Amino acid sequence: MSRPGVQRGRAGVPAPGAARDRDAAARAVREHDENFPVAFALAPRDVRADMRAVYAFCRGTDDLGDDPAATPAARLAALGAWERDLLRCWDGEPEDPRLRALAVAVGRRRLDPDPFLRLIEANRMDQHTTRWETHEDLIHYCAHSATPVGRMVLGVLGYRDPWRTALSDATCEGLQLVNFWQDVRRDLVERDRIYLPREDMDALGVREADLRRATATPAVRELIAISVGRARDRLLTGAPLWRFVPRRVALDLRLFSAGGLWVCDAIARQGYDTLASRPAPGRRGRILMIAGVVRAMMRGPG
Repeated sequence: MSRPGVQRGRAGVPAPGAARDRDAAARAVREHDENFPVAFALAPRDVRADMRAVYAFCRGTDDLGDDPAATPAARLAALGAWERDLLRCWDGEPEDPRLRALAVAVGRRRLDPDPFLRLIEANRMDQHTTRWETHEDLIHYCAHSATPVGRMVLGVLGYRDPWRTALSDATCEGLQLVNFWQDVRRDLVERDRIYLPREDMDALGVREADLRRATATPAVRELIAISVGRARDRLLTGAPLWRFVPRRVALDLRLFSAGGLWVCDAIARQGYDTLASRPAPGRRGRILMIAGVVRAMMRGPG
């Protein structure tokens, strides 16, 4: 697919209904209890607005891909219509108000369509893929479901260089992987998904039935320990990214890494048994995490 040309005249020029479009994106942020761009409280106003638009797109995409009332065929059709409307951000006028808000960010930041298209493709994958043969297959999935989000954020911040992108990719892969290992049993029971690679399961003699148990067997614990180690390695690889962005967003990026590493440590503390309970920091844990990161940043590099 050739890259569509960016529509000119959007950046800095409010279009009729632009306030309503921004409100639609803001509602998508308020209606979901996640940490993506709502965290960028110290960023300039235009950056916050564009982060909200990116977030609204991500939520809208995932909501279409996860719609419990729709069949896989209906979800694929909805994702196709969403993709066609998305492309109007670069050539035309989107129909959905959330995408019209995104079109402003696209024009202002010269955002590339590739990460947006990849996230839609990840949701298409979800309609037919529920098992992964190898770790490399899982990383390929993360290249569609996780790393595009980091690249969108970097794009809003004005960065497209390969080395920041590599750090962002590592962070996003680590966050996605550790999220999988938090929810091994729940993903299987509620969504019929097993993200643990089949070749790793076979190597340790782990069966699908073992993942449905109320507590983890020694082999399952070993498998989760190996998997968490891979996630930790990716998070540590990407952790320095915060040093190479403006200070007003550095805290947010460092918190993303800190949150992922906290989950890795929490899984280790409970003996790598995430079948029995799902580790989560809770409100108090998040406050302590923020305070710890702020103190570390005030002390200087490290």
